[in-house]
Amino acid sequence: MVPKPESSVFDDLAAEHRRLDAILAGLGPDDWVRESGAPGWTISDVVLHLAQSEELVLATVGGERAGFVREEGVHLDTLMDRLVAADRGMTPEQVFERWRKAAAASPDALRNHPPKERLAWAAVPLSPRTLATTRLAEHWAHGLDITDPLGIDFPDTARLRHIAWLAQRTLPYAFATEGEEGGPVRCELTGPDGESWTFGDPGAPSVIRGPVGDFCRVGARRVAPGDTALVAEGPHAEAALRVVRNYAT
Repeated sequence: MVPKPESSVFDDLAAEHRRLDAILAGLGPDDWVRESGAPGWTISDVVLHLAQSEELVLATVGGERAGFVREEGVHLDTLMDRLVAADRGMTPEQVFERWRKAAAASPDALRNHPPKERLAWAAVPLSPRTLATTRLAEHWAHGLDITDPLGIDFPDTARLRHIAWLAQRTLPYAFATEGEEGGPVRCELTGPDGESWTFGDPGAPSVIRGPVGDFCRVGARRVAPGDTALVAEGPHAEAALRVVRNYAT
């Protein structure tokens, strides 16, 4: 069984940042204005959102929460749309440099924060390690939104183990949010290099099996469960695939 991810999540977040940096550095002017895989957003919008959300990481580490103040009933996606719209006048070069600056600082800011001191975030306060995992999940998912429309290779990596851990660990929250009846679900997943990773109670009556990349894409709502190689067995596994998520709402 794979244990809860340890401090390497900070290193892996930095590695995901470096991969995205190399991709963005190779884009031409026309690429930045292309429609991304995120509905309603160009590729520049996606990078701007990542820049803004990394700045929010640095703000919450510094004890601020203003970025996540929202009216009651306002969905997080709506708030993020408003933030992007407010800064949409920036050039691609400005957006790229803004993201680079925040992304360069956030892994160590989280790594150096007291590990048991929770940080204000979108839905509930999170430990620095868990917040780093959510940032890894978001950069990976939006990396798909950037690379898929441009036909750029974006292979799965062992860093997905953190995202899979997050998705399985937060299933009770996902069941409750979606109003679905849930129960213990374990995940027996295969990594991109053939690794075997198990998350959850080994005695759980429900199990999801298959490639970790498929599981993470379902959790990111980038693919439907029926379009993957995932197998769901037991009373709650199919429902888990309907509600699983790698992101806050």
